[in-house]
Amino acid sequence: METWKLNLISVWLGCFFTGLAMSEILPFLPLYIEQLGVHDHQALSIWSGLVFSGTFLVSSVVAPLWGSLADRKGRKLMLLRAALGMAIVMVLQGFAQNVWQLFIFRTLMGLTSGYIPNAMALVASQVPRDKSGWALGTLSTGQVAGVIIGPLIGGFMADHLGLRTVFFVTGGLLFTSFLITLFLIKERVVPVSKANRLSGKAVFTSLPYPMLILSLFVTTMMIQLANGSISPILTLFIRNLSDNSENIAFISGVIAAVPGVSALLSAPRLGKLGDRIGAHRVLIAALIFCFVLFCLMATINTPVQLGILRFMLGFGDGALMPAVQALLVKYSSDQVTGRIFGYNQSFMYLGNVVGPLIGSSVSAMMGFRWVFLVTAILVLFNAAQVWWSFRKLPANRRI
Repeated sequence: METWKLNLISVWLGCFFTGLAMSEILPFLPLYIEQLGVHDHQALSIWSGLVFSGTFLVSSVVAPLWGSLADRKGRKLMLLRAALGMAIVMVLQGFAQNVWQLFIFRTLMGLTSGYIPNAMALVASQVPRDKSGWALGTLSTGQVAGVIIGPLIGGFMADHLGLRTVFFVTGGLLFTSFLITLFLIKERVVPVSKANRLSGKAVFTSLPYPMLILSLFVTTMMIQLANGSISPILTLFIRNLSDNSENIAFISGVIAAVPGVSALLSAPRLGKLGDRIGAHRVLIAALIFCFVLFCLMATINTPVQLGILRFMLGFGDGALMPAVQALLVKYSSDQVTGRIFGYNQSFMYLGNVVGPLIGSSVSAMMGFRWVFLVTAILVLFNAAQVWWSFRKLPANRRI
């Protein structure tokens, strides 16, 4: 078997366990914050945003440093660092006694994150370019499959075994991801000496369309922002909609997981469609589709309606990030692909910082429904920005 195919299978497994582990925790963090003593609506919304964002704020700062180290030492080392580090810090979160300790541990986790972006970069740097859309779409299903199952397992454990147990089990799953990476992934590292490394300015100078790459960075940020703005309030919104407060964690887990089902079904097919008709067309269509769904979510009255719309949202999610990753590969050279993906990671983490802060702030000031409307407007602006960026390219370069 070719090395890139073996690595694709291996990192798929690693991404599956990482997605499973992370999705067990994120939907229930607001409930854990409440358990740690925060009960006021405004305080709960703000703390939820801060706890969600703390990890990604640190990650956005350190991602270029990890990217530079990856150029010198290889991406497998970065995958090992991320998996083992997250496993340790996740267990520590289960021992938190107050919301300040949880915030500190979540912030420390930012130093260890980055498994899935580095897995994407590893595959993107090895796969044949005419198969990049399919390969990245297929890889994204690993995380998505984990995201589908994670909230269901996490919700069940949270309702029957307690929230702290979820953290300990999640730490074990992340350690499993570490073992898979250690023993299965093969990488032939070709280190880039300091003398041969391009400066940040030289990287962009070497690109044929630097403004397009910057536009794709912004799109990555907006994708994460849109998902992150909903995360801190999703469980609280579902509880507000529900007449029955029993098993609210499990119900929230199901609704958090359903986009993963449709994304799992659609991602490889949409990646292959992008290879055929142009990933930029798939990207723009998916952004507009997501805009419509976020608008509709602001009008719903029951958890079932929210679940249906989030299932439909998964079809858009299945197209977005693989399309951006494929376009970054196609519009950059092999010499700078690793650096480009490193910068893209920073924008990804920045979106994960800004999104929860926007969501929690809008929720505290204006209510839950306005979070969906504000998110929808931002997604629409991003769709227009992507359309304009590609419109300025020569017709024969729109791939």
